[in-house]
Amino acid sequence: MLNIENLFQIKGFRFPRSVIGYAVRACHRFALSLRDVENLLVERDVTVSYETIRDWVNRLGHQFTAKIRRDRSALADKWHLDEVVIRIKGRSHWLLRAVDAKGDVLEILTQSRRNKAAAHRFLRKLIKRWGQPRVQVTDRLRSYGAAKEQIAPGVEHRQHKGLNNRSEASHWHTRRREKFMSRFKSPRQAQQFLSVHDQIANLFRPKRQRLSARSYRHARSDAFGLWAGYVVKLTA
Repeated sequence: MLNIENLFQIKGFRFPRSVIGYAVRACHRFALSLRDVENLLVERDVTVSYETIRDWVNRLGHQFTAKIRRDRSALADKWHLDEVVIRIKGRSHWLLRAVDAKGDVLEILTQSRRNKAAAHRFLRKLIKRWGQPRVQVTDRLRSYGAAKEQIAPGVEHRQHKGLNNRSEASHWHTRRREKFMSRFKSPRQAQQFLSVHDQIANLFRPKRQRLSARSYRHARSDAFGLWAGYVVKLTA
């Protein structure tokens, strides 16, 4: 006889999908530590260790990211590219981030340098996933221009620090998480966590300043509805 509870569980996981989905969303939507999420689940009579929550976040985060990218609205044809320094084990690394004109994060890439090779790698990754934009906006770092001329010479390139505030503002959430997590432990961890974190932020942080109260509530309800659908489709 079919056990109905099995329909709500993922093979190899002891807890139901709803609990796992809630934990992953809480980790990425709010500035919470794994132990904070553990305590939130205890309030809901779910006893689970923070290490188990870490495993859920690492193993299943990419599934949510893929679904969010699949269902996102059409991209704006103007992209803003910028980089921010992050400290990992005493060494400086660079986090390259691209956002479109609506402020939605397209892609990130963690690199040890911010030279032409890093910019080339980042642009190639962007264009492979999303195609070419109409306009590329950057600060005055010359690496972006040199890489663009090799990969997408027909794309208009605007270089001005004042034009790139949209991308620079997107680093705020990274700084907040970096501080709360006592810095990232490795470039791989930073890449893995932030690639999921930014996409979930796209879903659950609609641009409130541009929306009426009613539109914002509708966008928030739509986000929860989409997330519930993603949770149902989780696999091991």
